[in-house]
Amino acid sequence: MKISRKKTRRRPVHSKNTHNIISIPVGGKTLKGILAIPENPRGIVLFSHGSGSGRFSPRNNHVANHLRKNELATLLFDLLTAEEDQNYYMRFNIDLLSSRLIAVSRWIMGLESMKDIPIGYFGSSTGSASALRAAAFFGDQVSAVVSRGGRPDMAMEVLPSVLAPTLLIVGELDQTVLGLNQRAYSNLNCIKKLEVIPGASHLFGEKGKLDIVVDLANNWFSEHMNPNPY
Repeated sequence: MKISRKKTRRRPVHSKNTHNIISIPVGGKTLKGILAIPENPRGIVLFSHGSGSGRFSPRNNHVANHLRKNELATLLFDLLTAEEDQNYYMRFNIDLLSSRLIAVSRWIMGLESMKDIPIGYFGSSTGSASALRAAAFFGDQVSAVVSRGGRPDMAMEVLPSVLAPTLLIVGELDQTVLGLNQRAYSNLNCIKKLEVIPGASHLFGEKGKLDIVVDLANNWFSEHMNPNPY
């Protein structure tokens, strides 16, 4: 019996997208991540996940997939090790999470392939607080920040120091978080915008609502992520 062999080696060569499973050394720990780089990226977006979430977050992966279509590299990584994530308190240790994001940002900045590439942050839930703290730390080295259903109020003390243009996206039905975002918004002195999505709850699980988040994020990063924003 003659077996027909298909030439499958041609398909895995994704010239326009490169996905790498990476290990990032941070303070004696190793953080796992997925670094995806489209051809000729015009920037990279680091994802800062909320409590109990990580690099496999379906919502953040959905956003990341669309950002790559917009020529943006993405890094989804776990801010905590698997062992650390078992400790409920550590999931809300914003100081620790912020220091991890800062360390990973420095690691990215040190990569030859990412040299001189603008950096942006996409934060969700408590991850928005660490994204904004890292943005305040780096000043004009961060080009843009997007928060999805975030807790920017947990970074209230540093918000006046954030220079990166910041977009806060909140669901209309997420009333408690909406109020916290409104408070935080008034403390931001940078270019800023608060988008309230009608009919959306905290996780934007309603039909079409997460796609609105994608469009808003894509537009924000496209407008503000350029080599010399200031």
